[in-house]
Parts: sequence; C-alpha cells; structure tokens
Amino acid sequence: MIDITEILVHWYAGRSQHDVAGSLGVNRKTISRYVEPAIAAGFVPGGPPVSEAQWAALVKDWFPYLTDTRLRQVTWPDFDKHREYIVEMLRAGVSKATIHQRLRDERGVTASVASFKRYVAANLAEDAVREKVTVLRPDPDPGFEAQIDYGMLGSWTDPRTGASHRMWAFVMVLSHSRHMFVRPVVSMDQASWTASHVEAFAFFGGAPARLVPDNLKTGVDKPDLYDPKLNRAYAELAVHYGVLVDPARARKPKDKPRVERQMPYIRDSWWKGREFASVAEMQASALHWCREVAGVRRHRSLDGRMPAKVFDEVEAGTLIPLPDRAFTLAEWSRAKVGPDVHVKCGKVLYSVPWKLVGQHVDVRATATMVQVFHHGELVKTHVRAESGRRTDVADYPPEKIAFSMRTPAWCRERAERTGPATAAIIAELLEGEALHRLRSAQAILALAGKHTDARLEAACRKAAAAGDPSYRTIRNILVHGLEDIEPERPTGDGGAPAFLHGPTQLFADVIAFPAPTVETTHAANADQRREPGDHEQQEPAS
Repeated sequence: MIDITEILVHWYAGRSQHDVAGSLGVNRKTISRYVEPAIAAGFVPGGPPVSEAQWAALVKDWFPYLTDTRLRQVTWPDFDKHREYIVEMLRAGVSKATIHQRLRDERGVTASVASFKRYVAANLAEDAVREKVTVLRPDPDPGFEAQIDYGMLGSWTDPRTGASHRMWAFVMVLSHSRHMFVRPVVSMDQASWTASHVEAFAFFGGAPARLVPDNLKTGVDKPDLYDPKLNRAYAELAVHYGVLVDPARARKPKDKPRVERQMPYIRDSWWKGREFASVAEMQASALHWCREVAGVRRHRSLDGRMPAKVFDEVEAGTLIPLPDRAFTLAEWSRAKVGPDVHVKCGKVLYSVPWKLVGQHVDVRATATMVQVFHHGELVKTHVRAESGRRTDVADYPPEKIAFSMRTPAWCRERAERTGPATAAIIAELLEGEALHRLRSAQAILALAGKHTDARLEAACRKAAAAGDPSYRTIRNILVHGLEDIEPERPTGDGGAPAFLHGPTQLFADVIAFPAPTVETTHAANADQRREPGDHEQQEPAS
C-alpha cells in the first residue's frame, strides 16, 4: 500500500508515467493499473494538494485486498491439506518453488506459487527457519573428543603403472586444539579405516576419550542416535585403545563441524597442484603438512593461536596413553557355510566343521591367520593364504572322508585281506607311479561294501582268467552274479553245432563219369586241330 501511495503522489505531482516508472523501477503497465482508479475518481495531475494520509485512505478503498489479508487466503486451505509434507520438504532444504511444483504436478494443487509463498511466510515461517538455526557449542575439554571423516581429494595417476585412482583423505581433528591428522588412502575399506586410526593415534601420541566418526559401513553397521551398532573390527580397536565411539547422526554434518570445515582447506592448501610418485610419498607429505603448515597457522576459533602450540601446551598430556601391545589389524566379515563346508574370506575358501553347513558365521582375518566364530565361539583357525582353497579333511563327516583317506598302502593291505586274486589286480593297478589309477583301485575295493569279500575275490579271479581285470568287468560280474559260473570248454568249432552224414550221404549227389580212353583222347585232339570253317560246314547231328 505504501508503494501504491508513492506512485500516486508522483503521478499527481505532474510526472509522466514513463518518468515514474524509471524513477521507482516499476513497470509502466503496473503504474497504469494503479493510476486508473484515481483518474476515474476525477483526479488530474497538478490539482489541489492531497496529503499521503488522504492517498492512503483512498488506496484502502480502491484496493482493499492489499490491507485485508483474509481476502488472499481463499487458496490456503488447499495448502493446509499438505502441511506436514510442506514442513518436511522445507526442513530437507527444498526450495519453495520446487515444493509448489511438486504440489501442482503430484497432488493437484492449482494455486499460484505467489500464493504458496505467502502461505509459507504467514504460517510456516518458524518451521522453515527452525532447521537453519545453528547453535554454537563450546569446545570440549582437552583430550576429550576427536572428530573423524573421509573427504575426496581428487584423481591421481600412478606414474609407475599409468592407472588413475580416486584419492580420499582420512581426517581426524582434535576438537579442543584443532590439531589434525590427514592420511590419503586409495580405498575406504575396513582395513584402511582401522589402519588410519592406528596411525592417527601414533601421530598424536595418544587417543582421545571420545571418537565422533561418520556413519560409514567401515565403522558402523547400524546407525542409531542412542544405540549405534559398531562393526567387529572397529569395536576391537575401541576396546584396545580404551576409547568411546559415538557416531554422528546420519546426514547431520553439524554433529562434527570441526572436521567438516577442514576438507576445503586440506584440498586447497595441500592437495591441489602437487604431484606424487607413490601413495607412501603422498602420506609422508600429508604428515609434514599437518605439522609444518596446518599446525602452525593462526586459527580464528582459537583466538589466533596455533593448533600445534595449543596441543603441545594443553592437550597432549590429557590423551589416553597408547597401549604397550600393538594393535593387530583385523578384518571381520559375515559368511554362510556352503554345502562343501567352506566359507569365503577374500579370494580364498576355508573349511569349517560340517555341522555348521547352512549357518552364518563371523570370519576374522589378520595378516597371518583366519579365525571363524559361531555365536561368539571360535570353531576353526586357518593360516591365511593369498588364493586357492584351504581344507582340513577332519571338517568333513567321517563317512565322507573315508574314500579320500584310502591311500595306495591302504589299498594293498585291504586287497591282501580280501584274497590273492584281488591282491594281484590291485598290485598291478598300483605298480610304479600309477597314482592316476588309485581311484580305480579304490572303486574295486569299494565293491566289497555292496557285496562280500568272497564274491569280490571270485569276481577278480574270473576277470583275471578272462584277461580283463578292470573295474567295469568286475562290477558287471558281481551285478549279474556270474562269479560262481564256470565257463564251458572251447570245442574248436566256434560253438556251432555239428552236422555229420557219413561218406555215403556226402557223395550221394555226385554224378559218375566213365574214365577216358586212348581213342577218345585222339579224337578230342583231332577236333581241336580242325579249321573253324570246316567245323561250320558240318551239319548238325541228328
């Protein structure tokens, strides 16, 4: 209403609408809309003087909706139906324009965005601002707290291999002195997480009483404000150093502001523009930077004092002393025992007792050994390997490993107890370096379990006599029960039946011819000496 009153004062003073628009920064069409009621009421520029109070009274009559907000609340009930959703979006940091767009597209609200903004300003101003209020917390006592976080540094190319890696920075900041530890890492896995803690405590020369990490899976299995569940490796570290782990809330960076604020500083002051030949060189450079650069800077939160100096003078002596025994880095994982009685840890399969098949176990892996726990009880220990499979045959059921335990010596001894024929066949199979035939020998001896030693001995004797002492032949003899049947002697006729008739029947169908004489012989020779033409001229015999 004040703005409209000012527009009317300028116009009534004789200024053109073009000049008023340029002076007040208002569109000419807007000025025409507000001047139009004055012209209709008979006001002419340059007329009798009119005070601002009079103009204000006239504006209330001409534009009542500017003073009575109830006239602009006809659409607010539409927004009130979604009040909880709007409050949730405002607390999540979503802009008013985006919330209005979602209400329009997803919930069918037709009111304008201007009406929505007026509704928020009049009814939800506290809810929209409440989450933005930051409460400054006093610095904790010396040695009481350290805040921990991971931050991305950028990409790094290994000059030796040419491979590109995304580098991360593990950062621990002591909340009282602001002294920090930075360790660049390639991976944010569990081993790197615990190893970085060990290095940080060694850098400070002690451990703070309370750690405030982020809710990473490498440290926290289940985030919770009152009862967070730490993973086994992180819990072991906390017990070893005697510290309390109190994770920050999920998606609440303000719970650890002292470490969150350091990440841009670390990237700009140490990381950018530097080149490193290896990760080890990178980590050594970060430690030097923590001592010589970040530690000696004038910190505003410390009233211009240096973090390293405050740490040496006030906080160093309040930290928990390091244990005499070094912490053993271990990785914990959850695995299910397969039907082959093995669990996977890394790239290696390790056997566990067969009674745990199908159940879940906890696997603890150190640099030298792998331990398997079931309900907190140690059930198996293996020497750690890099690849392959580590199997203890004692983990199998006895009836399953009996076949694997049948060595060549066992096979020979068992065959001798069965009989000489069986012993001869087994000895022939295992003669020399014939371990590849060990399975055949084991299979032959296993037939005694389905039949008897006497039958196996008879079958081996029969197979040897037939010249085919193989497992398949011996098995077929036993299956068909042929070990006691004597074969018939060969007759030389291939087994065909005889068909004998005697000499009388043998030549019964032979035609007898008379013996040749001298005359017939000469006649035959004469016929052979005749000319072919003479023979053709003879008449046929009657």
